[in-house]
Amino acid sequence: MKNYYGIIEYAHHFIRRHVDQGDICVDATAGNGHDTLFLCELVGENGKVIAMDIQEIAVNHTKKLLRENAFEGNAKVILDSHENIGKYAREESVSCIVFNLGYLPGGNHALATKAKSTITAMEASLQLLKKNGLLSVTIYSGGDSGFEEKNAVLEWMKQLDAKKYLVIVSEYYNRPNHPPIPVQIIRLK
Repeated sequence: MKNYYGIIEYAHHFIRRHVDQGDICVDATAGNGHDTLFLCELVGENGKVIAMDIQEIAVNHTKKLLRENAFEGNAKVILDSHENIGKYAREESVSCIVFNLGYLPGGNHALATKAKSTITAMEASLQLLKKNGLLSVTIYSGGDSGFEEKNAVLEWMKQLDAKKYLVIVSEYYNRPNHPPIPVQIIRLK
């Protein structure tokens, strides 16, 4: 068993516990496609993964990665903002939705997620999750992407109804330079 808990392994640890073969999942910020591929592996050939990104380069990277790994059949990759996530799945039908906030790794740092559209997307996401569904959010912040989105998103999460949602915010406490913040939101009802 691997003992290393980098941000990806940490998020995937929780995602694995909420996704079964045949489920529907959404990668709301597809980026380079690694979470999309991971979700495809979990849902299997009878499941469905919807991946979206606002950048054409991200959509192309994701499609290429899925094609190289023979997973393009159960994934739909969409060029659209995560604000429109509600158009692509029915309410209470999704097991897991993944967000990686910030900018595309290796891409233009000026093109980053923003607080307003992210919160709109997450509000819609909560309606898509089925009971015990997971909203996995990794918040990247720092010099390039600033702290406005991080602060706004964390404040929004703090206001979620504790009877309907369990919000777990973790921290890489001894890491320098504003390490990513992994957040898990579980729909209870």
